Amino acid sequence: MNFETGHLYHVYNQGNNRQKIFFKQENYLFFLQKIKTHILPFADVLAFCLMPNHFHLLVHVHSVVYISRSATLSCVPTNIPTTQSLNQSIGIMLASYTRAIHKQEDFSGSLFRQKTKAICLTKNDDITPSYFNTAFGTIININTPENQYPKICFDYIHNNPLKAGLVKNSKDWAFSSLAEYNGKEKHGIINADKAKEYGFI
Repeated sequence: MNFETGHLYHVYNQGNNRQKIFFKQENYLFFLQKIKTHILPFADVLAFCLMPNHFHLLVHVHSVVYISRSATLSCVPTNIPTTQSLNQSIGIMLASYTRAIHKQEDFSGSLFRQKTKAICLTKNDDITPSYFNTAFGTIININTPENQYPKICFDYIHNNPLKAGLVKNSKDWAFSSLAEYNGKEKHGIINADKAKEYGFI
């Protein structure tokens, strides 16, 4: 994953062989705490959705490297600053969550697919050109917020539980930022002001 500051990314991964990664409510809540610890020092979360066998994050990266005075390794004194990248932090988040699930479910092996995906949504010249050549002539791409890929991704993330048949209304899924935007949950993860800047809400 190659992150750059000032850009939006759709970050996602799923269970190895599409297996479950969340087994009970406490697992979802634990993973949300992991997001606070490992993602928020680097990025603003604009949307998220935790599904039984996968997760989605829509983040605005403000730093690709973070210097912390609290070392994550026991062999490093806590008064020495440690540097960590967003890539490393995501890896640590998934590895530590996996260890907890191994202990809880008494199994070993990969919980997540090997590679977490991170698609940049704001460097999308190849995705949304200013015009399209069709059999009927050239069509100009009018840049309206509802047709932009970031907004489509924002909505896609929130509609996952409805599409999977887990709820009758997307805002009823407790482990999604849509429930937080609608005041049903208070996970303390999303940056609503940044989402407004992009025209998402």
